[in-house]
Amino acid sequence: MSVFGDTWEYLTTLANWRGDEGMLALLLQQLLLSVTALGIAVAIGLPIALWLGHLGRGGFLAINISNVGRAIPTFALLGLLVTADWPGVDTFGPYGRAGLATLLALAAFALPPIITNAYIAMREVPADVKEAADGMGMHGTQKFWRVELPLALPLVVAGVRLALVQVWATATIAALVAGPGLGRVITDGFYNSYYGKGIAGAVVVALVALALELGAAGIQRAVNPLPRSTTGRKAEAAPEPAAK
Repeated sequence: MSVFGDTWEYLTTLANWRGDEGMLALLLQQLLLSVTALGIAVAIGLPIALWLGHLGRGGFLAINISNVGRAIPTFALLGLLVTADWPGVDTFGPYGRAGLATLLALAAFALPPIITNAYIAMREVPADVKEAADGMGMHGTQKFWRVELPLALPLVVAGVRLALVQVWATATIAALVAGPGLGRVITDGFYNSYYGKGIAGAVVVALVALALELGAAGIQRAVNPLPRSTTGRKAEAAPEPAAK
């Protein structure tokens, strides 16, 4: 049987989805890991980036911290964390072996797009809109919540959307330290030369990533305060009356 046939057989065999080590349980474990890591990154990075963007200061710091974060390989950071005395490889509740180390590594990976997008979104709010808010007598906090943040929100959500998909795909590295998630299916399949199993795990990761991307894109459109243009076609001009 071909590798693709093995992949299809593995995906369509119900027994492979059942149990504590089944695909469904591993998928939920990876989803929990990804959402928690994203939540940590949002809680840390978003307030700082939004406030710096509101003040118009710290741009050099925000962008360069993000660049440093992009330059550090997530697996290398995970390797450092699991070999350290803390957080090490201890089991961390539902996040499994080396759960805390994996969460920290993934959260660090999610920070750059969140910080960069949030800061740039705040800085790109039109100056004339800010001046109009000042003219209406709004103080800084009111201008932030009622003017700047609503206009910046689509780009802010775009950063969170990018981080979510990246973290979900990268969370498979947890399997390299015996952690939870679909990475177990991938690594076990290729390690044992059962390539259909490994590819099946990768296919599920890709499909869920696509679903997350589409869902986040829908949220991004929903939070856009500016109506989308519906004038896809030019209006036809009425014919001029014939000259008499």
